[in-house]
Amino acid sequence: MTQRLDYKTVAPQAFRTLIGLEEHVRKSGLERSLVELVYLRVSQINGCAFCIDIHTKDLRAAGEAEQRLYLLSAYREAPFYSDRERAALAWAEAVTELGRDGVPDAVFEEARRHFKDEELAELTLAVAAINVWNRLAIAFRMTVGTRSR
Repeated sequence: MTQRLDYKTVAPQAFRTLIGLEEHVRKSGLERSLVELVYLRVSQINGCAFCIDIHTKDLRAAGEAEQRLYLLSAYREAPFYSDRERAALAWAEAVTELGRDGVPDAVFEEARRHFKDEELAELTLAVAAINVWNRLAIAFRMTVGTRSR
């Protein structure tokens, strides 16, 4: 597939704004590995090959265990994730897949057991950010494997 549009070039201010959001998330105090797992899981849900490639590489470079990468889509059944990670991943899924009823109360309550209010707000910003990146990469057919962090 051929890339449709280079959004960084045609909308540079919007791109810089998204980079600013990304920098904010990095400085939020949330564990980098947790954020990257959320980014990868949301990218899997959205079917964004471009972002799956980037975040898998980022996690590997940071020393993430291969088994945790392979089993991320089955994190509920795999014993390799902490309760905090599971709560973050469930929250990310619910926020990404908003239905008519929004985020279920049970998912919210479990997230609040593991995250302070500020952390949950920051986590939600991280989920929103990766959803924006996914939509840009998918809509404009970003070429997989052409970019790393």
